[in-house]
Amino acid sequence: MKLLGKHLDKDGSGYVTLRPDDDEDIWHLYNLIQEGDRVRASAVRRVQNVSATGSIESHRVRLNLTLAVARVTWSPSTAAAGEAASFSTDASTSTSAPAHAATLHISGRVTSENPHVKMGAFHTLDVEVNRDVRIEKDEGGWDSIALGRVEESCVPGRGAEVAAIVCGEGTATFCLLSQHMTMVMHRLEGLTRFYSALFTSFLRHIPYSSPTIRAIVIASPGWVRDAVFDYIMAEATRTGNKALLSTRNKFIKVHVTSPHVHSLVEVLKSPEIASQLKETKFAREGIMLDKFFKMLGADEMRAWYGPVHVALAADRGAIGTLLISDDLFRASDPIMRKKYVQLVEDARQKNAEVLIFSSMHESGQQLNQLSGIAAILTFPLDVEVVEAEEREAKEEEERRKQAEENGEDVNAG
Repeated sequence: MKLLGKHLDKDGSGYVTLRPDDDEDIWHLYNLIQEGDRVRASAVRRVQNVSATGSIESHRVRLNLTLAVARVTWSPSTAAAGEAASFSTDASTSTSAPAHAATLHISGRVTSENPHVKMGAFHTLDVEVNRDVRIEKDEGGWDSIALGRVEESCVPGRGAEVAAIVCGEGTATFCLLSQHMTMVMHRLEGLTRFYSALFTSFLRHIPYSSPTIRAIVIASPGWVRDAVFDYIMAEATRTGNKALLSTRNKFIKVHVTSPHVHSLVEVLKSPEIASQLKETKFAREGIMLDKFFKMLGADEMRAWYGPVHVALAADRGAIGTLLISDDLFRASDPIMRKKYVQLVEDARQKNAEVLIFSSMHESGQQLNQLSGIAAILTFPLDVEVVEAEEREAKEEEERRKQAEENGEDVNAG
């Protein structure tokens, strides 16, 4: 993502102008733009002109529109959506659907004068890669979560950090993992000439020589992963592919329980990967989510989840690690977003580790099934005891208010 311009006031209002470079940047924009924001971007409109003779001419005009955002929808690329490719048992090659880039659809009413579009008209902007977009927010809109995402998305040199092939008997799924997305690049199914097709697909879809790729994982149940690795290296040797041979040390073979994409969660928490990728965002998330589930089974008083319970733990300064999904910050209710932003800021002030999970990773989807928020506590707390304390405090506060209304001395007795 390129930051083209920025003006922010102390009250959290202002604008930033960004240019997305790839699908992950479109995902960042989806998480940045909220209902009520004002977004300016280019659009194409069909304009009709009536000539002096009465004939009607129609042509398309590119113009810049500013909308008061009413709705934001995200259309993933075919890769992010896991568009499947087919490989039949009697075919020699695989085929895949044409790739489509991710797009963002922003709907709302026009707020700026334009010769071709009336003020107040309802319109939709389609934001794509390499198209500038300006996002303007009112007071408090540019909170710490939004500013953090802008900063993170604009770090130069980002890209996929892990390439993975999840294999089974006659099946293979090619994936790329970046900080915020898991992209399924290609699928193979079938046994005839499987290894030959797999090698061709590997060369086409896995950027093995990219400097951002830290590891190339081959994962499978059984021993398919060994056969796949051996075939790739043998073909690289036979064809004299020195670039591929030089990446031999990047390859890691991992055992998983099933040949499906969701097995990437197992991959990321495996010792072979954890030690090599411990500094990457998504690997850390997978490790800590696994730690949470283990804690939930072994010491449930130190593993809390759900918005109410996590907030209670935060009030008592008990959170050691906060796990929260980016889904919660996209809440249409700004009050709820502020609540979660405040929870994150309070946790950080108390030196807790905060991990914001991407719902475009398997680990984020697992966290969403658990309400989207969980915490590993630094010391045990009994939920029932804490809830009883909260009820008692609430009842005491109500008694105090009642006494004040009746003119009684609240400190008497």
